[in-house]
Amino acid sequence: MVLYHLSKTLQSPMYLFITQLSLLDIILSTDILPNLLYIILHDGCTMSLAGCIIQFSFFAHAEASECFLLTVMSYDRYLAICKPLHYNSIMNQSICIKSVIIIWLLGFTMALIDFISLWNLYYCGPNIIHHFFCDYEPILELSCSDTSWIHNQAYVVAFICAVAPFVLILTSYILIVITILKMKSITGRKKAFTTCSSHLTAVCIFYGALIAVYLIPTKGQLDILNKVLSLFYTVMTPLLNPIIYTFRNKDFKKAIEKIKS
Repeated sequence: MVLYHLSKTLQSPMYLFITQLSLLDIILSTDILPNLLYIILHDGCTMSLAGCIIQFSFFAHAEASECFLLTVMSYDRYLAICKPLHYNSIMNQSICIKSVIIIWLLGFTMALIDFISLWNLYYCGPNIIHHFFCDYEPILELSCSDTSWIHNQAYVVAFICAVAPFVLILTSYILIVITILKMKSITGRKKAFTTCSSHLTAVCIFYGALIAVYLIPTKGQLDILNKVLSLFYTVMTPLLNPIIYTFRNKDFKKAIEKIKS
């Protein structure tokens, strides 16, 4: 994030989006990791109900915003490869800034909906969550209220935050692949694939873990599998994103060398 603001060579839409991704990773790591480390060291922890719902709200905001951000980044790659002549006119600074603001507002709105819904439930009896953070379903299991309506609401929110963005990302990459295959030059194909390989890797890791966690049943022995898979999008994704987007990126390496010199 600091390098983006210091280097003139990184002033492009993609690197602006990468700074936002970094900020979301910081929020997610700050929200999940301290409590996770405490649980590992002390074999559990105690948290207030309000604290639990707030932790989930920050998690939901970061995850929803990242889904929207990855969608905009895939559209950016689509324009760069499929519509290169129109790229600068479409992805101008004004559009990029507006996109970032909308992404954060959408993520906040989705998290606020979940927060209000969970807060208005009645909780009694069970007070133990068998997870390393306060996820949606484990919190609902603590409630004595009728949660059928909130499950229906969750499907709508999940469609807006995850399913629709995933379909748009998939569509973008299908069009990108078609365009790359039409290129006659092998060098052109390689260069085009290189420009989107980092983003595609991040999308596969992030959505692969989300799909596995929320499509695989989590009862019985699969509880452990669910927790392991949850580590991918709460811990591994924030860890790998800097490696995927920066350490393997020639532009970032050049920017670091210029600043050092």
